[in-house]
Amino acid sequence: MPKCPHNRQKSKCKECGYIPNFCHHNRQKSKCYECGGASICPHNREKYYCKECGGSQICPHNRRKSNCKECGGSGICQHLKIRSKCYECGYIPKLCPHNRRKAECKECGGSQICPHNRQKSKCHKCLADKDNTIPKIEEYSKEEYEVISFLTKKMK
Repeated sequence: MPKCPHNRQKSKCKECGYIPNFCHHNRQKSKCYECGGASICPHNREKYYCKECGGSQICPHNRRKSNCKECGGSGICQHLKIRSKCYECGYIPKLCPHNRRKAECKECGGSQICPHNRQKSKCHKCLADKDNTIPKIEEYSKEEYEVISFLTKKMK
């Protein structure tokens, strides 16, 4: 298959302007969830990675074939870890001056820290409020603030 100047298959390169394979969401038509692409299953996943549909890339251990240690997947390194995240194989996470991952550092204001100063994925308030917007106290009336304070104390 001929490659484009961007070292991709020509039919899959956005930069080369091969538009027929891309939808108006700027994704490959077959893999666009919103357009209902041919590679998307009824569970809104890529068919070959869907466990429920028995996708072709799911092994007998119900894992992705490439990441299954028991199957000897291509994504597993000699240290029996996921190759792309193995420190011994050379994985170097982006660390901040506090010697933490930048995205998870509170002091640095990492992208994975929510307004409640917790990890977004573990913050029950952010999970309940999907758009992650918390009104400022000044935006509440005095009565609303008293009700919220009462309910917050009651929940604890």
